[in-house]
Amino acid sequence: MAWTKYQLFLAGLMLVTGSINTLSAKWADNFIAEGCGGTAEHSFQHPFLQAVGMFLGEFSCLAAFYLLQCRATGQSVSSVDPQQPFNPLLFLPPALCDMTGTSLMYVALNMTSASSFQMLRGAVIIFTGLFSVAFLGRRLVPSQWLGILATIAGLVVVGLADLLSKQDNQHKLSEVITGDLLIIMAQVIVAIQMVLEEKFVYKHNVHPLRAVGTEGLFGFVILSLLLVPMYYIPAGSFSGNPKGTLEDALDAFCQLGKQPLIALALLGNISSIAFFNFAGISVTKELSATTRMVLDSLRTVVIWALSLALGWETFHPLQILGFLILLTGTALYNGLHHPLLACLSRGWHPAPEAERERLLDGNRTPINETN
Repeated sequence: MAWTKYQLFLAGLMLVTGSINTLSAKWADNFIAEGCGGTAEHSFQHPFLQAVGMFLGEFSCLAAFYLLQCRATGQSVSSVDPQQPFNPLLFLPPALCDMTGTSLMYVALNMTSASSFQMLRGAVIIFTGLFSVAFLGRRLVPSQWLGILATIAGLVVVGLADLLSKQDNQHKLSEVITGDLLIIMAQVIVAIQMVLEEKFVYKHNVHPLRAVGTEGLFGFVILSLLLVPMYYIPAGSFSGNPKGTLEDALDAFCQLGKQPLIALALLGNISSIAFFNFAGISVTKELSATTRMVLDSLRTVVIWALSLALGWETFHPLQILGFLILLTGTALYNGLHHPLLACLSRGWHPAPEAERERLLDGNRTPINETN
């Protein structure tokens, strides 16, 4: 099925803002500034504070939802569908998953390159597929299992490229390994979040802005409160602040005062995540969670290209191979090989409409449902 203009807009919005989100977070990590009390210059490594900013961006979607609702009051045709009653606490489990997974990924982003960070996030396909079978009762076709195996192979190649990139003077080899493992661990949590979100959105028909905003509210409040004990918890080698604790929010604000460009990077991260999460959950609602994952993998190219152009990382040929294998795994998993094989079998003549349908059609196909 052909996508509507609105669906194309959502896809483009997710691709652009998703790329800005990762690049702005990495840009903030690259800054070096003095901390509180005249401490020596050090890198801006405050992953949990950055995660709070991310949830603030999500929380802003809730304000946008109520603004739209007020504007639609009294109009015959409302842009906000009537909302059926629901318990907001139903959003707490996916919000906790989002909080934990995002915090782990921000920690990992300090330890590895932006491109590897984005490529390794492709592991979410593996765990989403397995969890959807276990908890949603889906059945994967052989091509989807093959896609999962290809994704695993791609992750191995990308990890090998990181191990061989010893010329990277920004990260030690031990940090790169730890960061890569943290990203993989985070994808297990993100996969649980994706499955919960899809099941909840389909069942309750909650407006995407309200869904994202509610999750953002929970994440912002909980993680903001956790910043207090994090200030006293020693973190050893995982700490990136002079105090040596899990998170030092005061040091972060001192660095912001010394280097205003950090504030600009954080602002870009907050604003982009607001639009990215709205676009992401809207794609899940209007198309499918599978489409959301495909678009998420496409922004890897944008992030990789810009990271190389900005000199944030060095080129390694194995990354190309790893990305192509990951892309192949994504294509197999989502059934993108069906229209290609249909065209080849007919000498590149267009296939009938029924044969061109796939998991990315516009009928809100649930995740992993066979075509």
